[in-house]
Amino acid sequence: MKSAEIPLAPVSHNELQAMAYTDPLTGLGNRFRMRDRARVLSAERASDPAPFTIGIANLDSFKPINDLFGVEAGDEILCQVAHRLKACIPDGATVTRHDGDEFAFVLPLVFERVGAEKFGQMIREVLSAPYDLGDRNVRLSASFGFAIYPFAGEEFEDLLKSAETALYRSKRRGRGQITVYSKEIDQEMKRATQLEQALRNAIISNAIDVHFQPIVSLTSNVIVGFEALARWNDADLGFVSPAVFVPLAEERGFIDALSETLLRKAAEAALSWPRELFLSFNLSSVQLMDPGTSSSILAILGRVGFDPHRLELEITETAVMSSADTANRIIADLRAAGVRISLDDFGTGQSSLGRLRDFIFDKVKIDRAFVSRINSDRASEHIIKAILAMCEGLDLQVVAEGIEEYAEAAKLRSLGCAMGQGYYYGKPADSLATLRYLHENDYELAGEREHV
Repeated sequence: MKSAEIPLAPVSHNELQAMAYTDPLTGLGNRFRMRDRARVLSAERASDPAPFTIGIANLDSFKPINDLFGVEAGDEILCQVAHRLKACIPDGATVTRHDGDEFAFVLPLVFERVGAEKFGQMIREVLSAPYDLGDRNVRLSASFGFAIYPFAGEEFEDLLKSAETALYRSKRRGRGQITVYSKEIDQEMKRATQLEQALRNAIISNAIDVHFQPIVSLTSNVIVGFEALARWNDADLGFVSPAVFVPLAEERGFIDALSETLLRKAAEAALSWPRELFLSFNLSSVQLMDPGTSSSILAILGRVGFDPHRLELEITETAVMSSADTANRIIADLRAAGVRISLDDFGTGQSSLGRLRDFIFDKVKIDRAFVSRINSDRASEHIIKAILAMCEGLDLQVVAEGIEEYAEAAKLRSLGCAMGQGYYYGKPADSLATLRYLHENDYELAGEREHV
């Protein structure tokens, strides 16, 4: 006998509407609730446009929480965030779950930038307290973007876009940042987007160049290698500093494409040098977090036909600290293939000695901040002496960066520093100028040796 079916209670129009306006996980309103609340406020204030503020909060580095602890743990944190936000927002304000790990606010009584920043600071503090996952606690930070009506937009869509622009700028600046939209910020972000597009096109069209700065033996003044440096001269933008476009490529997620292009060009140019000269190349912190970096580098060297034993990769302490386990595996794989690893900007990070203990390096580069003051500041001189003594004990080679005067070179030589680079020995030059210099100074080039 067929069991009787229990009829479902009809769902009222109001209940359907409530469901459409509610985030099912946290119970907060959703983006439709935010939209309608902002539209009601703007309609109320249209004749006398008193300001109000909308904001978006994004949980920094939330994805690793799901990856490490699972989606259920991530959902639990989102519910705890929602509970905290509901408990602390001012009377009359609205908080919603905007999207994924983003929450949004409509703040009728926040009229100007300082008020928005104070609200952001309060919420940031509330969200920074540990989250209880039962057997463990997790800490998170949050970034914020705010937009004030009507200055940042009179229509909801324009206002929301302004808040998202402000949030994006906060994320660019690091974790836990607060930005209130302004026309200046909008222009800044538009310039960054234009620059990004121009850089992507330059990579595709092979327009990024490589210049080479000599690294010299301080005892003989003979070149022992060259450091490859990125250069970009755009037809419309003019010269763009690598201090601008390299971080942009890291931030926008195409540093791999840029680095692969530069390494290929540098290795191809270095094939014509004397074979005893090494090529030094910089790796970014982003690349040291990607397990595929070592195989990618070795594949490029294989295609070009460049001996890995002639390549030296420069990494910074900050880059190593970003993802220590992954960085360690990358370094080990590259060293096993013959590539040497150099610790760049030594002495400027937070834990130099710890890095030397935990990782295997072949060389240390003394930062120019010490070199430039070696003859005028006794502390800098003693720091360099200590670095040289320590590296001798650890069997590490040393290069002093930023040598610009004879007196600096002479002092470093007297202290026993083996290698140096800087404008005193030569400014970065393109591949043809580098090859011409080697030829004019009687270095035996690879092509010449093959014809002997």
